[in-house]
Amino acid sequence: MLSGLNVMMKSNFQEWNVPKSRHQRLLKSALQRQTSEGELSDLWTPLANQSLKPCAESSIATSLPEKSEGFIQVFLDGGLNQQRMGICDAVAVAKILNATLVIPYLEVNPVWRDSSSFMDIFDVDHFINVLKDDISIVKELPSDFSWSTREYYATAIRATRVKTAPVHASANWYLENVLPVVQSYGIAAIAPFSHRLTFDNLPMDIQRLRCKVNFQALVFVPHIRALGDALISRLRNPSGKSGAVGTNYLQEMPDVKNKQGAGKFVVLHLRFDKDMAAHSACDFGGGKAEKLALAKYRQVIWQGRVLNSQFTDEELRSQGRCPLTPEEIGLLLAALGFDNSTRLYLASHKVYGGEARISTLRRLFPLMEDKKSLASSEERAQIKGKASLLAAADYYVSMHSDIFISASPGNMHNALVGHRTYENLKTIRPSMSLLGQLFLNKSISWSDFQQSVVEGHQNRQGQIRLRKPKQSIYTYPAPDCMCQA
Repeated sequence: MLSGLNVMMKSNFQEWNVPKSRHQRLLKSALQRQTSEGELSDLWTPLANQSLKPCAESSIATSLPEKSEGFIQVFLDGGLNQQRMGICDAVAVAKILNATLVIPYLEVNPVWRDSSSFMDIFDVDHFINVLKDDISIVKELPSDFSWSTREYYATAIRATRVKTAPVHASANWYLENVLPVVQSYGIAAIAPFSHRLTFDNLPMDIQRLRCKVNFQALVFVPHIRALGDALISRLRNPSGKSGAVGTNYLQEMPDVKNKQGAGKFVVLHLRFDKDMAAHSACDFGGGKAEKLALAKYRQVIWQGRVLNSQFTDEELRSQGRCPLTPEEIGLLLAALGFDNSTRLYLASHKVYGGEARISTLRRLFPLMEDKKSLASSEERAQIKGKASLLAAADYYVSMHSDIFISASPGNMHNALVGHRTYENLKTIRPSMSLLGQLFLNKSISWSDFQQSVVEGHQNRQGQIRLRKPKQSIYTYPAPDCMCQA
């Protein structure tokens, strides 16, 4: 079925028309924009210290139980950032059950088709060492349990597999339903496991442990960090003095060196792939061919079960339910005051529409870079074609940027918003509903658009927001992962 879908999507993808600018009047003004030195200085000023600071260590002394109850295996699906959250939850569940955690198994994502393992992405020795006083972790099962594999659970119903874990299950659910399996068989394999532990009504030491995993224990493997450091160095020092020999990257524009923001860069996570575009049911300016292709894709993937398709494009946009196009995110950045001297790093998987869709954004920000433009093919060889490793490199660069902004909410957006909140780093969260309404107004002037954007984003630049019930601890780390400064 997948091969048939790929053929269908390839033919449909080629039918669409190159999208025209949907905001020509705003774009024309944005291309002529001028930003004062004072405005640029304010933009690049780091966040002031806030009332809370990172606090991931438990307030009570932790120690391993004298005897482990048995082994816990988890099988994690989704992309890198969904798996990251599942890893944190798996550690917490192992702690709740006094069990030994087997390094989590990462399922092959049917969309990205990346078979990278935990050890391909994360520094496993660092992971085990950071958590050695909290839980027992093993890289693989002892020979007595070597039968407990993904293939074993795929062939029949097995007594050691727990597949009934509800979404956001309580600690008591695990004690009542999983602990007896571990005690009876010495092992329990939980699959599926994504989003299978509640964010509420857990002991503070369990919450702090999740924070410790996310912000301290999960570190990328050395070659990802080395590539990330090279990308960061080239973004900050664009003269070509640092980096690989023989690569022609990053030539500095003559008038940039002495401007505010020199040596600084913004990471833009441009989440605009075909899944996102199709699921949103919005119109992106590609004409009838694009609408038909996306409608067919929705039908094949979700059998028409997309609630958004019941609304008009105007309704979806006014509610903030349409992902921002590259053109729209470019206009947002321009309205906030970023100019054509801004160094922009594009963190993105394949953009729906390719270079034709990105061209307007590139006109607004000619110093836009990505992994391909910054690193040689030899340097990228270890991550080529591996969606999780590509995302890991982007995550690493994003965490070291001066400013991060994501075009649309999603797992990477949520993970980075939370991580950068924890580190008190400037992070711009677009107001989707405000922007949707502004972009619907085809007669709005640039000055009115700019004023509305600036005013609407004054308190959306990394200020700490306390987590509400049912919200993710990984997106809103305060107050669970933070304490009074």
